[in-house]
Amino acid sequence: MDIEDQWVVLVREGISIAFYMRQPHDLMASAVLRALECYRQAISPRQPGWYVDYSGDWQPVDSEGESVVRQRLLAKSALIELIERPDSVTGVAFKYQGQSKAAAGFETEDRESNCALEFRLPIEFLDERGPEWIRALAIDLGRELPWNSGHAGLSIELGTWPRTLTPRLREVTRRHPGFDLNRLNKLALYLGTKLRPPAWLTFLGPPVLNELGGAEGLRSRLHSPSTQVESLSPDRAVVSLGPAPEAGDLEAGDTLPAYRELARVLEPWLYAHKGEWGDFTEAEVRQWERRFL
Repeated sequence: MDIEDQWVVLVREGISIAFYMRQPHDLMASAVLRALECYRQAISPRQPGWYVDYSGDWQPVDSEGESVVRQRLLAKSALIELIERPDSVTGVAFKYQGQSKAAAGFETEDRESNCALEFRLPIEFLDERGPEWIRALAIDLGRELPWNSGHAGLSIELGTWPRTLTPRLREVTRRHPGFDLNRLNKLALYLGTKLRPPAWLTFLGPPVLNELGGAEGLRSRLHSPSTQVESLSPDRAVVSLGPAPEAGDLEAGDTLPAYRELARVLEPWLYAHKGEWGDFTEAEVRQWERRFL
């Protein structure tokens, strides 16, 4: 988009690595900080060099900015967003919303609140570093965190969501089901222990993996030759749907059958969002969430 003679990128393809945790932020702030440092080291020399302050303005992550980010991550609750550039989406970003124990949802029976974080990688990393490198990084990041679920795969990164973008987003998400749209603020409030739709990598932990009979029980239900189930601990596993993420193309008949098989297995635990999602209506959101079913 051209804004005052400056070319600004508002939307681009990329890779999203996200985890959702039922533990309150108070108990895992240090783990989130370690995961952020792991991410920074892995993507070097590129770095998320700007953070958004409480006024909504972008500030540089210089020595003072580093101190601010660390203090905010180690507080009782946290809302952090780091990006590579303040004027365009580039594929390098870190977002985290950490709910305190006192937040609504952690003390109630329905347990909807959780802590949610996302690491973004540029789409060009698929060629430059390869899908195996991305897979290894996602697992390394997950080792630092007490997640209940997570996913990694193709995703659309939005700097903002003006209505002019909605027709294009509808076209992409309906034709290419392998692309995700991740709205972290909504998921931190409402996801609980439910699951997002399957992605190239789907991370499953308690309680869902236990209810599936562990990694072995899950493995027995999946028959696609491209699907692998790897146990990461007694109650956590990652499902890999092929050697690399796929967008699919419904117009060309590429329906991503391995993704659909996993979706059918996980259907009882899939999240159903109530209300709008960005500029999508509730009906469009439901259609998109159930795109593999």
